[in-house]
Amino acid sequence: MAAFARSAPCWVDVQLPDLEAGKRFYGELFGWTFRAGEGPRGEAPYADAYSGGKLVAALAAKKDGRMPTAWGIYFSTDDIAASVARIREAGGQVITEPVRAGRAGALAQAADPGGAVFGLWQAGDREGFQKQNEPGSFCWTEVHTRQKDRVDAFYEEVFGFQGTDLDDSDAVPDDSGESGADEAELEASGFRMWSPAGTEPGPDTAVGGRSVITDAFPAEMPSYFLCYFAVEDCNRAAGNAVRLGGRISAPPFDIPYGRMAVLQDDQGAVFAVLQPPVSENGAE
Repeated sequence: MAAFARSAPCWVDVQLPDLEAGKRFYGELFGWTFRAGEGPRGEAPYADAYSGGKLVAALAAKKDGRMPTAWGIYFSTDDIAASVARIREAGGQVITEPVRAGRAGALAQAADPGGAVFGLWQAGDREGFQKQNEPGSFCWTEVHTRQKDRVDAFYEEVFGFQGTDLDDSDAVPDDSGESGADEAELEASGFRMWSPAGTEPGPDTAVGGRSVITDAFPAEMPSYFLCYFAVEDCNRAAGNAVRLGGRISAPPFDIPYGRMAVLQDDQGAVFAVLQPPVSENGAE
């Protein structure tokens, strides 16, 4: 497994009411195969997802029906206790204190000042993804928030992120994850890319980003992280999601970094798919 830089996204999992239904949906949509795994606290059922034999994500059965049906992102840390302390100092909320996941590592869950939930992962035997930025695997994440200034300062303090603000011509459109959104509603009011500390900030080093939830969306919409998966054909992936019982929240549209769509699985978990652009020589 490749080691991850501190604060880089390193893992995703989804909490679902019906694990077997989730395996059928994502198995057909992304071509994933599954092996029974051990959840963070040893609870079952839990399934590790593989693409081409490489670990890419996990599906977990919800223990509590009050938990959201949602994809969650985890950021790498080499000192989870220190990261949790920085979260509190920066105005975030710790939801789950650090807990061991057997020999795999340790995790914690927290929320930023705008309420978006994310995880921390300190690797043991499991570093995280064995494959990313390729079809069928994670490729991007961004937080959607109304509290831009507080949230920007939070992630810079906690993770050391360096921000690059994009102008309207470069920005990734904001989206709600709500059914019926159209491109006119998805105009961004500001998008920031995050680059790890010690790198030259910009698109070439970015590991995630921040988008603004505009007034076009209901005030009760909470802040959230949107996780993206790379696909070979965005239009086909969107169509397949519907065929499998899912929904299209934002139909396929072009952005400077490819063609994307926001989808929901057949149980309501929201995620995005991204088809990388094709260069003049035909390479992605």
